[in-house]
Amino acid sequence: MGFKSFAFGIISRIILICAMVYIGMYFFIKEQSIVQATLFSVIVIFQVINLISYGNTTNRKITRFLESIRYSDFSSSFTKDSKLGSSFKEMNVSFNEVIEAFKKTRAEKEENMLFLQIMIQHINTGILSFDSEGKIGVINGAAKQLLQIHQFKDIGDLGKLSVDLLNSVLQLKPEGSFSMKINSDLHLNVQSAAFKKEGTSWTLLSFQNIKSELQKNELQAWQNLTKVLRHEIMNSMTPIASLANSLGTILEEDVVEEEDALKLNKESYLDLSEGLETISKRSAGLVDFVNAYRDYTNIPVPILAKFRAKALFEKLYVLLKEDLANANIKLSCTVNPAELEIMADWELIQMILINLIKNAKEAMEKAENRNIMLIAGIDSHSSPYIQVIDHGEGIVPEALERIFVPFYTTKKSGSGIGLAISRQIMNLHKGNLEVVSEPNVKTVFMLKFG
Repeated sequence: MGFKSFAFGIISRIILICAMVYIGMYFFIKEQSIVQATLFSVIVIFQVINLISYGNTTNRKITRFLESIRYSDFSSSFTKDSKLGSSFKEMNVSFNEVIEAFKKTRAEKEENMLFLQIMIQHINTGILSFDSEGKIGVINGAAKQLLQIHQFKDIGDLGKLSVDLLNSVLQLKPEGSFSMKINSDLHLNVQSAAFKKEGTSWTLLSFQNIKSELQKNELQAWQNLTKVLRHEIMNSMTPIASLANSLGTILEEDVVEEEDALKLNKESYLDLSEGLETISKRSAGLVDFVNAYRDYTNIPVPILAKFRAKALFEKLYVLLKEDLANANIKLSCTVNPAELEIMADWELIQMILINLIKNAKEAMEKAENRNIMLIAGIDSHSSPYIQVIDHGEGIVPEALERIFVPFYTTKKSGSGIGLAISRQIMNLHKGNLEVVSEPNVKTVFMLKFG
């Protein structure tokens, strides 16, 4: 409304100038009156000056308003009335309302920022941000307490705590994570996120000391392992002890001493022979169990090298083609993107996949869909993965939590260390081995690489 009044003011002044020019020309041409013509000319000049002043006053108001917005100077105010008249009243009121709205928005933003800063300072997770040049932006109390670095101004100062930690942080991709043991009291889990602020790229890191959690998980793992070891050893030792006692009874009751010789009837001899054979088999089983445990605890350190997933799949296809064909099972392989490369130990990853494919083959003994799929791709975090998918009998929910426990098995002839070793190998690759299963529908094992 104020701008409409302003337009009316401009038009009325232009009309008045035109009228004065017309009247002046009339007196000069018709009346031959130079004095009157000169008077009207002076009036026209003053009107032009008034028009310019009128327009510039509005421009100055608009400029002052825009500069207040630009520089966030909301202390400016515009009077409701003006020397130019009431036509500017509504425009001034509108300017003041906009200024007040911006002032309120900035106040809310500052309150939210203050709340965020207080929250960041009070959470137990260490928070640190740095820009593309390494300059530290935000660092909370938890991060200072964890890292114990004085005068932390640049991300390079992280090297004072651990050079390996600094290198891992600099190589960390957005949305990535890793864990690293710094010393006996500090085992850090680090996660990364990326954002932009005022056109500058920033990295946000979170730090957590997971030592106590690892100790808790380690204790639980040892308890589970102890239960399995006790179960397996007792399964072997109980019949051995019982048989040894029975054989001792046979020797005491059925052996007959005659002159210089000891005699044993045929039936007792056969019982004794059968008992000794059983003890031998159970002892051999116990030795195999100990060897399996040794294999589990002596996994070699991965030798990392880049290789194409497609080449790995082709090698597996050649190795397993005949065995799968004999079971009437088809192995299909998909790699997307086709040139996908994985940084890992070829031999160890191949061993995992062979184990998973053989497990899938055994699970598909009665399946109608006799197709095992190998799929390699990249997840939403730009990390490579490999999936082994089958449509066999699957894994019941109760067993899903236990199949990675050493020596736990759902198979009659299984040792129970294949999946445990496979997961441990993936952990050594800073990745993981996960499983999702819907019994009698589909089972998916996924190798996720860090």
